[in-house]
Amino acid sequence: MNLESFIKEKIVWLGHASFRIDGEKATVYIDPWKLKNPKPADLVCITHSHFDHLSIEDIALIRKPSTVIIGPADCKANFGASFREIRPGQSINVGDINVEAYPAYNIDKDFHPQKNGWLGYVVEIDGVRIYHSGDTDKIPEMAEVRANVALLPVGGTYTMTVKQAGEAASMINTDYVVPMHCGDIVGTFENRNEFGSISKKPVIILDPTAGV
Repeated sequence: MNLESFIKEKIVWLGHASFRIDGEKATVYIDPWKLKNPKPADLVCITHSHFDHLSIEDIALIRKPSTVIIGPADCKANFGASFREIRPGQSINVGDINVEAYPAYNIDKDFHPQKNGWLGYVVEIDGVRIYHSGDTDKIPEMAEVRANVALLPVGGTYTMTVKQAGEAASMINTDYVVPMHCGDIVGTFENRNEFGSISKKPVIILDPTAGV
């Protein structure tokens, strides 16, 4: 399977900033929220503790005894021994999956302070490196990211605008970019097309498939 097919078939946008990655041997969720057809998770990555990213109710729907949950310290909730804290600059291996943590924060607004230690992730699964930026502005640390595909917010207000996301995409060492964090709470689905028209990196537009 080539990279473009992997992105379209194996990376499932569940709406907002929520994704499921259907690997050959493992199922990974990032910020599961508003799940309609939950599938058991091997790994859950939480970017930060806002309700639309840390949803204890949704994680309960996909959690099994062996599920590993990773996130910043303030996302531990009542997950007990299943939870592994991770900080910017650290990495964790879960089976054959490697997860690297990167900073995610606002530059010109106060919704996601850098001091909170909130995160974006590079999840490497089946030989593909997937960068989920978390809720962030364009930040210098993005220049350190190496990925095959970058999932970037484009809805503005709490995160990057379309224009800023285009600038961020140029900073990141990535083959493809997928716009997210629009069409629910903030932004519109049209923001995806706007981003596609300005990005200097190839863009794959996914449709939200919460029912899948």
